[in-house]
Amino acid sequence: MTAQSLIELSKRTYEIVPQKPPVDPARLEYKNFKDTPDWRRIPAYADVTEEQFLDHRWQSKKSITRPDKLLEALRDLVSEEFIKDATEGFARAPMSVRVSPYLLSLIDWTDPYRDPLRTQFIPLGSRFLPDHPKLGLDSLHERADAPVPGLTHRYTDKALFLPLDTCPVYCRFCTRSYAVGIDTEEVEKTHFKVDEERWRAAYTYIASRPELEDIVVSGGDAYNLRPEQLRSIGETLLGMPNIRRIRLATKGPAVMPQKILTDDEWIDAVTYISDLGRKLHKEVAVHTHFNNPNEITGITRDAMQKLFGRGIRVRNQSVLIRGVNDDPETMKLLVKRLGHLNVQPYYVYVHDLVKGAEDLRTTVATGELIEKHVRGSTAGFNTPTFVVDAPGGGGKRDVHSYEFYDRVTGISVFESPSVKPGQKYLYFDPIDRLPDEGRARWADPREHQVMIDEAMRAVS
Repeated sequence: MTAQSLIELSKRTYEIVPQKPPVDPARLEYKNFKDTPDWRRIPAYADVTEEQFLDHRWQSKKSITRPDKLLEALRDLVSEEFIKDATEGFARAPMSVRVSPYLLSLIDWTDPYRDPLRTQFIPLGSRFLPDHPKLGLDSLHERADAPVPGLTHRYTDKALFLPLDTCPVYCRFCTRSYAVGIDTEEVEKTHFKVDEERWRAAYTYIASRPELEDIVVSGGDAYNLRPEQLRSIGETLLGMPNIRRIRLATKGPAVMPQKILTDDEWIDAVTYISDLGRKLHKEVAVHTHFNNPNEITGITRDAMQKLFGRGIRVRNQSVLIRGVNDDPETMKLLVKRLGHLNVQPYYVYVHDLVKGAEDLRTTVATGELIEKHVRGSTAGFNTPTFVVDAPGGGGKRDVHSYEFYDRVTGISVFESPSVKPGQKYLYFDPIDRLPDEGRARWADPREHQVMIDEAMRAVS
């Protein structure tokens, strides 16, 4: 029986009293997305066939890793002013460059200054702002909580394992810019290259801590692990009696979904780990990272359907980024579109204090506002939690759970009693988003500690 015939039958059986007006088609926009990007409008890819474009090997081989090569590929699409602006941006950026043809094909090159994808991956000198005075390169103190290199144990029952330090793309806002990618003019990295001896040290520590139950396999990016490496990591961790959950963290589905569709060995390895976990009554999930609705295409849909069909759980973690998703309607569209593809929106992070990315950060107040609008727009289990990852190692705190927040100075104070009881953690809003009084105080170095002391006294 069709839906229409069911409606007609109901009308004959019961009196239907209209209670809601017809849905505005605009509210269903989350179902409408670009099926296939028009990569041929980029001169460098004008002769690329669909078979090539959909092949992960071609995408990986043609990913651009040098600023001059990237700008050369764009020279016929953008102004000379933009080329000079981006050249200066790359010279000042703490992250190295790596972008796929797929990613470049999603950017609106008729308006690159405002495009949300360009904003995330291609820095512009004209947009740089001075780093916040209280910024540190490893703002989350991951290395301070590392018992062995490449393993962070902060939460009682969870650890972060970094088996490698490369990604399929390098994001400007990466909180791990102290380690990810190659050295730049701005940052000499702490490297976590693939090293089985280092891995064994991490495994030994994990196995020795019965309270550890949950391991996040990140990096870098799990997309860049070879299939045999994935299997080895999965088997080793799932074989430990104390481990109940593994999360494979990857930006890959957002920037190169072709891999899921055409790299059979890699996706079979993920499936093997997922099936093994289910057999052992342990959970394996893929945690990915979409920030803007424009990152989702028909290729994404096909990739997510393949994962879903294989019984692989996928969750998403976004970063709240200025000009990318820092308004309620964009975030609601992203959340609804992810849910439509069976990707569970999990976290939205208020942007960490990251070197060279001050122009991307937003305020705690912005996070609170957007959370208020997103909640109620879809099912609760598809509503992400908005969090501040407390600088200094306090871990993730609900954005509205601060002990104190001064919107003039932009200082918020958080406590984390289950992670590090008795300690207080400070988050600092970007100075350019503060009112005049707050900007004036931060302009005077003598006022910095005074403002911090005021905040700390407010919660003492």
